[in-house]
Amino acid sequence: MILPRVLRGLLPTALIVAALGVHAVAAALVNENLVAAPPPGFKVAFRDRQNDVDIVEWIPAGQTIKSWTEMLTVQTFHALKVAPDRFMSDVERRWRAACPGAGFAQPLAKGAENGYPALVWILDCPRNPLSGQPEITWFKAVLGNDNFYVVQKAFKFTPSKEQIERWIGYLKSVTVCDSRLPDRACPRSEQH
Repeated sequence: MILPRVLRGLLPTALIVAALGVHAVAAALVNENLVAAPPPGFKVAFRDRQNDVDIVEWIPAGQTIKSWTEMLTVQTFHALKVAPDRFMSDVERRWRAACPGAGFAQPLAKGAENGYPALVWILDCPRNPLSGQPEITWFKAVLGNDNFYVVQKAFKFTPSKEQIERWIGYLKSVTVCDSRLPDRACPRSEQH
């Protein structure tokens, strides 16, 4: 299982395998896809694929993977079938073990999105042992028919009202589609 950055380095490397090939497409999306456009002003800082997990991490342009204030992480767990609630509980358990005083998982939204089970929640770490800074992370998990998808938006500060509105809007825009299912059709030209 891929873990939030607050947990990396505190757990064995074997638990931190990942990689997501998020890329632009010029034609229609085919089969099942996560539609998650790269955020404006962000650059790819990390991309990897190991086993059946893909990951890509975006940070603001001008920042580095070792010194970032905001990060957007997108993960695809190929062929994983787990309920979003169960995934949230597992992440929360690991988060609490890695961060003394961590806040509990606060579900913000739950239900079907485009026919797929989805869950949005938030976790906070008052002082990440790795950075010495606070870390607040919002998660969106979607169980597709083919894969399990997780999008994380992390802050090393308390976001402003405008930032909250922007990123909640972004998470709402993230969706799973499938060209094989007419009621879950993919857009003609998007980022995924």
